[in-house]
Amino acid sequence: MAGDTPAALALGAELIARWAEPHRRYHTLTHLTAVLTAIDDLTDAGPDDPAAVRLAAWFHDAIYDGRPGWDEERSAQLAQARLPQCGVPTGRVAETARLVRLTAAHDKLDAADRNGAVLCDADLAVLAGPGYDAYARAIRQEYAHVPDAAFTEGRSAVLHRLLATPTLYRTPRARDLWEERARANMTAELRTLQAG
Repeated sequence: MAGDTPAALALGAELIARWAEPHRRYHTLTHLTAVLTAIDDLTDAGPDDPAAVRLAAWFHDAIYDGRPGWDEERSAQLAQARLPQCGVPTGRVAETARLVRLTAAHDKLDAADRNGAVLCDADLAVLAGPGYDAYARAIRQEYAHVPDAAFTEGRSAVLHRLLATPTLYRTPRARDLWEERARANMTAELRTLQAG
């Protein structure tokens, strides 16, 4: 997507190394692969710039220190710094960075944003997966530094916010594939958190 220049190849190696950092438990190469696969599953949603959506998937958790909002901002800045060196057009760089920033709050998406809908739906596909319990455990491991009470409060708030949205997924295909199961998984996790 960024070409095969030495700069692009170096960027690819850098991103793979970032996604493979040892402190990660969920935001790993496995997650990246799952997001890219889900994007392929949602191509019928017709993103305006499929290349920007895929680039945003590569960058959306490229910097991950467990600091919501801050991680996405720094990842967007990384895209803005590295992609021009690979010859990626200015408009696509800007769109990639915008999409990365969207992943900080999936429920803040404009209804007409087809690129954002595909990326956010792909990023949230894990919520409907059969491995949801493993995902929830991995998230907890990434926040092992947070005391149990604070984690429960924060995680519960995230789940409540997502469950309060009229639809989790913005593309019709994602809704058909994942909506019902994702809501059931999150509701079950919320009950477990509240049971303490």
